[in-house]
Amino acid sequence: MFDTILVPTDGSEGMARVIDTASELADVHGSTVHFVYAVHTASFANLPMETSWESVGVMLREDGDAALEAAESRSTADRVETAMVDGPPSREILTYAEEIGCDLVVMGTHGRGGLNRLLLGSVAERVVRSATIPIMTVRVGEPIERPAKATDEQPVTADPSVTEALE
Repeated sequence: MFDTILVPTDGSEGMARVIDTASELADVHGSTVHFVYAVHTASFANLPMETSWESVGVMLREDGDAALEAAESRSTADRVETAMVDGPPSREILTYAEEIGCDLVVMGTHGRGGLNRLLLGSVAERVVRSATIPIMTVRVGEPIERPAKATDEQPVTADPSVTEALE
């Protein structure tokens, strides 16, 4: 069902949950997981003039290398690829997804709401709104014991009206 899964990473601690979710999906579906990091130097346009663009670019690429290495080492997927792209993250994520023939994007979201979301926006929100492929968002920053699996042997309970409708 999902041959190619894309996971955009920013290298934050919350990515562990996203990587674990994508890896579990890849294990079930035999998917290749692609981790991508977007370098967006234009977001640093207001730095003091004594800061050179080259040093900002080098720093961002080093951060990207570290983020991709961490994602690759944490993933349990059998097939993993990494890439670094240049430009606005939401645009580059969608472009890269199209280039690799991605079936699913799994990405983190901080669950911002209200004024913060309105003023700051969200890469995940922009990707969800613009994508033509399925996007799975994983809330980061909230501890979980472990994700539920479809193979868990948990008793299923339903409202009596649901049981009646299924019969």
